[in-house]
Amino acid sequence: MIVAVLATLAAPAAFAQERPDGFVDAATIVPGLVAEMRYAGAHNFVGRPIDGYQAPRCLLSKAAADALAEVARDLAAQDLHIKVFDCYRPVRAVANFMRWARDLKDTAGKGEFYPDVDKRELFRDGYIASRSGHSRGSTIDLTLAQADGRELDMGTPFDFFSKKSWTADRSIAAAAHANRVLLATAMRRRGFRGYDREWWHFTLSPEPFPNTYFDFPVK
Repeated sequence: MIVAVLATLAAPAAFAQERPDGFVDAATIVPGLVAEMRYAGAHNFVGRPIDGYQAPRCLLSKAAADALAEVARDLAAQDLHIKVFDCYRPVRAVANFMRWARDLKDTAGKGEFYPDVDKRELFRDGYIASRSGHSRGSTIDLTLAQADGRELDMGTPFDFFSKKSWTADRSIAAAAHANRVLLATAMRRRGFRGYDREWWHFTLSPEPFPNTYFDFPVK
């Protein structure tokens, strides 16, 4: 789901309002990281910057950033780079998504991000949820890019609300499916587990903060 819930349902710990120890800017650790932080700008399914994103920065738990650096070093042998769209996501951003989902008149992003989905069905179909694994700091939305910055074809864009975005969907071109497999294999090798309904979504296992949902701003 777009606001993915890969969390346990245990009661969350108290939110931290400043970046806690154990979190880092992934760009300082992951070689060649390309950051296009969608929710810090207007190119996303809401169509405007999201609450809690004060800078286009990929913050992650140190453990997740270290593991992602290993993925990047593995992929460098194929002249490929990691491009991230979202990393740590504050709880306030998830609340922003929920308010947007309930405003049925706000459909500015429908043509690009959910052309075949009625906005009234976003909660029912699991695209929007009240709690996100991203808020625990070890979940990443990403793709692969060539040295010149061009993204590999993954069959759908990032944040496309459709069954076509499911990792194993075979309605996409064979080359795009192979690229999804390449990404998933590289991530799994370094301890990340994927989410079967979003080819771009991965979570480190085990997580350093499995029951804590943070709300410090991205800055």
